[in-house]
Order: sequence, then C-alpha cells, then structure tokens
Amino acid sequence: MRTSRPARIGQYTALLAYLVFLAFPFLWLLSTAFKPPRELGSLHPTWIPEDPTLDNFRQAFGEQPLLQAALNSLIAALGAAVIAVLIATPMAYVVARRRTRLAKAVTGWVVVSQAFPFVLLIIPLFLVLKNLGLINSVPGLVLVYVVWALPFALWMLAGYVRAVPPELEEAAAVDGAGRVRTLVSVTAPLLAPGIVATGLFAFITAWNEFFFALVLLKTPEKQTLPVVLTHFIGAEGVADLGPLAAAAFLATLPSLVVFALIQRRITGGMLTGAVKS
Repeated sequence: MRTSRPARIGQYTALLAYLVFLAFPFLWLLSTAFKPPRELGSLHPTWIPEDPTLDNFRQAFGEQPLLQAALNSLIAALGAAVIAVLIATPMAYVVARRRTRLAKAVTGWVVVSQAFPFVLLIIPLFLVLKNLGLINSVPGLVLVYVVWALPFALWMLAGYVRAVPPELEEAAAVDGAGRVRTLVSVTAPLLAPGIVATGLFAFITAWNEFFFALVLLKTPEKQTLPVVLTHFIGAEGVADLGPLAAAAFLATLPSLVVFALIQRRITGGMLTGAVKS
C-alpha cells in the first residue's frame, strides 16, 4: 500500500522530532563546554557561546588525570568486548544449532540473568575478585565486564547464527571440513556484521559503565573515565560545570567515532540477526 502524502509528512515530522530529542543533550553539552564562567551563570543561556573559550578543557586536564582514566576505560572496554565475543561466538553456535535441553537451559539462563539488578551482583563479584587478588585492578574490571556482557552477546549472536543457512555447513561437511573448520571458514565470515555489532555494544556498555568501576577501583590512577567525571562535583554537590562539560564531551567522542565508522556493519548485523531460518 502506498502511503499518502499527509502520512509521509507526519512520519518525517515525527522522525525529525525524535532526532532533535536525541541530539539536544549532546549539542547542549558541546555548547556548555566552550562557554566561559560568565555565560555559564547567565540567567538567559544561549545555544551558541558569545565568547567561546578552551579554558574549560585546559582546566579539566589540569585538575583530573583524564588521559590515564581514558586509557583505563579503553583497556577495560576493548578487552571485555574482544573476550566476550570470542567466548560467545562458539557458544552461540552450539545454542543455535543444537536443539537440546542444555541449549534451552542456556537460553533460559540468558533471559533470567538480565533480570538481576547490579546491587545483588556486586557483593559476590567483590568476594570472588578478592579471592583472586584482582580487587582495585583493571584486569579484574575486565573480568567483571566479560561476565556482564556475555549473556547479551550470546543472545545476540545466537540470532545471527540461526540466520546462516545450515545447507552451507552441510556442504562444507561433504567436502571434508570438521566442526571447527566449518565454524572458522564458513560460518564466522557470514557472522562478521553480527560480531561487529555485538562487540560494539559490549564496548560501549563497558565504556559507559559506572557502578562496578566505582566499587571495585579505589586508586585514582586505576579509575575509569566515568568515575573520574564525578570528581568535578564538590562535596556540597556543586558541579564545576565548565570543566565537567568539557570532560564529558571528550568522554562521548570515542563511542560516537566508532559508531560512525562501522554503523553500516551494525545495521546489516541487526537486520541479519532479526531473520530466522
């Protein structure tokens, strides 16, 4: 059915309003990062700074170890994404291809695990990391992020595996390829968009995570970027708004850049994973 002109106008208007709604916080953050203190305290704020300045960025880097915190966040997020994808890919293959009770139990565990709040998990995780000697360490945080991201990664990749025609694997088996060779040479290349999408979601989730990093990391040089951002808020709850906006703007850039570079693969992976054979 062809959509009428008024309906199309309504759809585009709703889409534009939604885009404005999503972009407003980022644009306001960008504007605030370049405003001097006089404009930040003005009763009549403006979108575009009248006297833009870089002092907020210089002050942010001077007050807090943002580069070290960004490096810690990068190590934790990238390590968690890579390890979670490497573990979840063969697991997802088994869950999708083997319709056994164990596979159904794993799927049920994935669904149930997403219902637990973080507060219930932090004490067991803290005790486990303490016994392993990984408290207040970035590798310990990577381990937590892998455990946290693994159910979601497994659930996503299982959908992508189901979209791969089993006939391709059967043809590889006829040619003499084993299970591992089939997974590496036939299935994995077809799963590339899904693997990229899953890895990116795991990366962004770990990059923005705050609660686990706040509890598990105590030494300033080990803390991640979201935790360091809270240092711009004083004891009375008064925020140093200019440097905080500048630091927060820099913290959002990696996710935006990575998403912009591989957004086509993400879209293709999401559409592929939505189709089941």
